[in-house]
Amino acid sequence: MHEDVERCVRAVQSKDARFDGWFFGGVVTTGIYCRPSCPVAPPKRENMRFYPSAAAAQQAGFRACKRCRPDTSPGSPEWNHRADVVARAMRLIADGVVDREGVTGLAGRLGYSTRQIERQLNAELGAGPLALARAQRAQTARLLIETTSLPMGDVAFAAGFASIRAFNDTVRDVFALTPTGLRERVAKGHPPAGSGALSLRLPFRAPLCPDNLFGHLTATAVPGVEEWRDGSFRRAMRLPHGHGIATLRPQPDHVACTLSLTDLRDLTIAISRCRWMLDLDADPVAVDDLLRSDPVLAPLVDKAPGRRVPRTVDAPEFAVRAVLGQQVSTAAARTHASRLVAAYGEPIDDPDGGLTHLFPTPSALAELDPETLAFPKTRRTTLLTLVDGLATGAIDLGVGSDWEEARARLSELPGFGPWTIETIAMRALGDPDAFIPSDLGIRAAAKTLDLPATPAALTRRAAQWRPWRAYAVQYLWATGDHPINLLPTH
Repeated sequence: MHEDVERCVRAVQSKDARFDGWFFGGVVTTGIYCRPSCPVAPPKRENMRFYPSAAAAQQAGFRACKRCRPDTSPGSPEWNHRADVVARAMRLIADGVVDREGVTGLAGRLGYSTRQIERQLNAELGAGPLALARAQRAQTARLLIETTSLPMGDVAFAAGFASIRAFNDTVRDVFALTPTGLRERVAKGHPPAGSGALSLRLPFRAPLCPDNLFGHLTATAVPGVEEWRDGSFRRAMRLPHGHGIATLRPQPDHVACTLSLTDLRDLTIAISRCRWMLDLDADPVAVDDLLRSDPVLAPLVDKAPGRRVPRTVDAPEFAVRAVLGQQVSTAAARTHASRLVAAYGEPIDDPDGGLTHLFPTPSALAELDPETLAFPKTRRTTLLTLVDGLATGAIDLGVGSDWEEARARLSELPGFGPWTIETIAMRALGDPDAFIPSDLGIRAAAKTLDLPATPAALTRRAAQWRPWRAYAVQYLWATGDHPINLLPTH
């Protein structure tokens, strides 16, 4: 979009927050880059320059605006609805792969050479993987500087910098302040927290309907791993350097997030996974505009616009839970999952709530005795085959996976039909066009709305909802009275 200068200029002049994260505007006379909705007076047209990423603006010599804080914009929705290599690379960078494995590791996961990855990212984003990861580290560093009293050396380490010098140089380059100056600037009247739980805001593009999002996550929550407590959804997460507990509370203009981490190096990844689970980088205006063009869906969209797709922080875990949920009620699926958690999950401490375990890894589940599983033999075979594929790496469901390749691998497993595959594609892989016409809730909605009754006919009818059929599923589910559609009240 940054190449459409006229459209970018109009967005900046109208301070349109819908375009935050889509592009960034640099002002040549001040050397500052901003988000489109920056509250300051718009610059002259001839002084504007537009960039596809914060990293590209930083590489061009611009520093972040202190008013609008462009590095904290919602992420570009492009990386959620696309399945090409650039989108997959961006999802992996957000998940910290470059910091942990370097550019070589990123390229290896994508099946390309480092030169090919660098060329494609530079062509589309104006920055290579190292610059994009550096911009992400800078954002994490600022968050830690502003919200904690951690020593600066610990901040640098936790944000992923290799040295104090690189940390100091990056903060000065990006924010035009030293780390100490940045802390002093925001600390007046707002003393930072200690090194315990971190509280932050997760921004999103309005509108956002929290009902089905938090309702679904809570109604399907696995006891000991997830819970709804005091108006917040809480979730235990396995992270690269330890584990964490996320507490997420919907607010009118953001999601309040509290993170308790065993290792602060996991902060960036934990934030990224929470945003992914809540689908906060979606573009609800684009989604709803298309779905509203169908007269059947229009009243549903108008009633509660901004529905998101509830996802997961752990794709292999969700695949296992999808198998446990085959042909049983939500309550029964939770019971099966809780038994696996109690037997094979990793115990954790939660002083603030009732979370007791991390969901077991595929490797841990590979040791389970099939005779202890209280469901039919065919489903035992399905589960064990899936666990083996996940444990050996034969099936990749990670954030950078190829969606169609993952579907193909899953379809080769016994007991994997369209409902299971598309459910995993929608909530674990994040494919916004995943569709489950055979789902009981969808069939009930189709009957209520006088849509075609058979899966094949409904799929043909749903072609006009592409590429947002996963969001259409949320609106169709909302026609029922299942708890997944309701924001919990207790």
